[in-house]
Amino acid sequence: MKFRNPSLIRRLVSSHAGRIAMVAIPTGVVSAMLMGGVAQGAVPVSFAVSGTQFKITSSQLEGTGFSQYSGVAKDAEGGEHAVVTANIKDATLENLCQSAVQETPLGKVGILIKAGGKGTPVSAKDLQIGMTGLEGDAEFKNIRIGVDASDVNTKAKGSKGDFSQDADTINIKDLKQDSWSTTASVFTLKDMSLKLTDGSETCG
Repeated sequence: MKFRNPSLIRRLVSSHAGRIAMVAIPTGVVSAMLMGGVAQGAVPVSFAVSGTQFKITSSQLEGTGFSQYSGVAKDAEGGEHAVVTANIKDATLENLCQSAVQETPLGKVGILIKAGGKGTPVSAKDLQIGMTGLEGDAEFKNIRIGVDASDVNTKAKGSKGDFSQDADTINIKDLKQDSWSTTASVFTLKDMSLKLTDGSETCG
């Protein structure tokens, strides 16, 4: 399959019973949050993203120092993509899988990366993700919902007046995520494997 972005809002608000959409932000404010961030020029991802989204899954994400607000990812052609920006100061991910598929002159080509599946989870510092969809079972400690994005309790912040939330800790089981970008000051992948595929083997 080739990752596409046919209906951003539909992806954001869809969820299964007992699960979360966009890390538990009330679905009624997701659209307003995204459009508000774009209109007010929320801080964009600091590099041009590719024309292809990628998928990330993890059996368990644990993190400290969490915030989330609207943002913009720009591609090399100048196109803008509305995203939800999630920041985690310190994170660990068990059984991490990352995949992307792209059309090439040789047909579909995929990349599949796996790590953290042999008892030592992947770790990341200053993790920032520009995502368009997320599912999982989440637990937060000391969460604040509705805080101004310029006043979240993380080093990275959003635009003044934008809706956001933050928490001391975040725990997500069975994480499934669609993203435009991921950055980290340090990203450590134990027992990593990387392979090219024909696009039929993806995460999730």
